[in-house]
Amino acid sequence: MFIETEGTPNPATLKFLPGRAVMGDAGTVDFIDADTVAGRSPLADALFAIPGVARVFLGNDFVSVTKADSTEWEELRGLVLSTLMDHFVAGLPIVADGTGITEDAIAPEDAEIVTQIKELLDTRVRPAVAGDGGDIVFRGYRNGVVRLTMQGACSGCPSSRATLKHGVENMLRHYVPEVVSVEQVD
Repeated sequence: MFIETEGTPNPATLKFLPGRAVMGDAGTVDFIDADTVAGRSPLADALFAIPGVARVFLGNDFVSVTKADSTEWEELRGLVLSTLMDHFVAGLPIVADGTGITEDAIAPEDAEIVTQIKELLDTRVRPAVAGDGGDIVFRGYRNGVVRLTMQGACSGCPSSRATLKHGVENMLRHYVPEVVSVEQVD
């Protein structure tokens, strides 16, 4: 098994591509620290057992790992690669059933607007964000405000707020006039 490594716009995060599905069509999961795993992902548990791993993001076909400030990639990269290789070769599960993000309840009168928003996010935003080792996840819509979560490399990236406010918000306001603003939620 060969695992490629790519840099991301966030210098603290590397993207690892195992050449196979990680989450596949099941979505994405962002573990912001070891405490958030709580048995929900054997792979994330194994990665957080490595000293210096601060955050783990599981994407469609990649894993993004964010290092602690006190750790250098020269020390960490080989350990992460070895852990990923061992996990995939052993055929262990990636996540436990039912692991994922929940959305706010959507008012029936907003259903059509939410469908448009999700379509735009899925076709125009998520592919670009995934290319940088992260994801953008719809969390809710109410009174013209779209609630989104930046995950993986994008959550700690210095340019994520600009991407969210200037890129995503402007695009959504252009195509969906009901959208007034976009806010990030954790």
